[in-house]
Amino acid sequence: MKIAYFVTAFPVRSETFVLNQIAGMVERGHKVIIMAMGSGHDATLPEEFERFGLLEKTVYTHCTGNSLTKRLSAALTYIFSIDRWYYPSVWRTLLAMIRRRNGPGTLGWPLLSQLRAAAVLFNERPEVIHCQFGTLGPIALHLKRLGATDARLVVSFRGYDVTKYPKTHPGVYRDLFKHADLCLPVSEALGRCLEEMGCAREKWLVHHSGIDCRKWKFSGRKLERDEPVRVLTVGRLVEKKGVEYAIRAVARLLESDHDVRYTIVGDGPLRQSLEALITDLGIAHMVELAGWKSHEEVLRLLQRAHILLAPSVTASTGDQEGIPNSLKEAMALGLPVIGTTHGGIPELVEDGVSGLLVPERDVESLAEALERLTSQPELWPAMGRAGRKHVEAEFDREVLNDLLVQMYRGICY
Repeated sequence: MKIAYFVTAFPVRSETFVLNQIAGMVERGHKVIIMAMGSGHDATLPEEFERFGLLEKTVYTHCTGNSLTKRLSAALTYIFSIDRWYYPSVWRTLLAMIRRRNGPGTLGWPLLSQLRAAAVLFNERPEVIHCQFGTLGPIALHLKRLGATDARLVVSFRGYDVTKYPKTHPGVYRDLFKHADLCLPVSEALGRCLEEMGCAREKWLVHHSGIDCRKWKFSGRKLERDEPVRVLTVGRLVEKKGVEYAIRAVARLLESDHDVRYTIVGDGPLRQSLEALITDLGIAHMVELAGWKSHEEVLRLLQRAHILLAPSVTASTGDQEGIPNSLKEAMALGLPVIGTTHGGIPELVEDGVSGLLVPERDVESLAEALERLTSQPELWPAMGRAGRKHVEAEFDREVLNDLLVQMYRGICY
C-alpha cells in the first residue's frame, strides 16, 4: 500500500506520535511519502528517522527562495517531472488550481505550494492520504476536488485542531466531514466534539497516539529511607498544561514540611511568568524549571521520578489536550500519576487504580492528591502495575499501527 502523510512540519521532536506511525508503516512494508509544509529544523533526530530513511521520503511542499523566480522554478521542477504530463486531466487540474488559487480549502496556502503538492501526488499516486492534523484536511480535500488525486482521505484530530482552531475558523471542517473517508480523533472526548461540529458517527473512530512500550520498560516505584519524593511534569509551558496550578499545589505541600522535589521539563511562552511565581512563593530551592530535554533525557528523569503530575486545563482560547504522551510514558514505566478530568485523560487514568484525578484549576484538590501519594508510597506499586497493563493494552504503538493498517484496507478495498 502507498500512503501519503500530510504534516505541518517534519521532523518535530515533540511529535513522536507522528514519527512512530510513519516508521511503523515503513516497518510493515508499505511505501510512504511524507508531504511536509515546512521543516522542523530539529538538531537532534530520533534514531528511527535515519534507520528508515525518512528524509529521502520527505517532500517539502513550501517553495522557498529570495525571489518569485526561484520559487516558481522550484514548483515547475516538480510539475515538469510529472510522468503523466501529457494527460489532459493533469493540465485541467493545474489550470483549475491557478484559477481557484484562493478557493475553499486553501486557507491561504500559497499557489506554488499547491502546484508542487499536486505534482507529487500525480507522480506517486498514493492509495491513502493521511493528514496528521485536522487543519491539513481541507487542504488535502482541495487537492482531491481539483483532480490531483483519487486517494482515500483519512484525517487525525489531536487536540487544538478540534477545540481551538474551529473557533477562529468557523465551519472549516463542514465539507471535510462530508467527504473524508475516515476521521480519527485520538480520544472519545475529541470524537464527541467532532460529532457536535457535524461529523457523522459512522465517519469517526478513536485511534490513540501510541508509544513504544519496548522502550519504556516497567520498573515499580518505591521510596528509599530519607529520600525526597521526586515529582515530575513534562510538557510545553503553555496555558493548557496547567503548570501554574501544580506549582501552587507543591508550594502548599512544602508549607507542611513534606520532603518533595518538583522538576518541570519543557519550555514555552510562560517560562518567565512561572519563574516569577516560583520566586514569589519562595520555593526555588525545591522546584526546578529544567527547560527542554531530549527524549533520552526525559526517559532518565522519568526513571528516577516517583510521581508524574499532568495538571492539564482548558485554555482561555478553548484549546484542550487529547491525551498527553507524558502520562502514557510514565504509566508504562510504572509511575503512579496525577491528572485532571480534562479531555481524554480519564480514558487513560482510572481514578484510584492507576493514579488520581482531580478537577481542572483546583489547587486544593491537586495538593490533596499529592499529599495522599507522597505520604502513602505503599500505594505506588499497585498503581504502577495497573497503569502499565492499561497502556500495553490500549496505547502500544505496535498494536495501534496494526489496527491502522486494517483501517486503511477497510476504506480502500
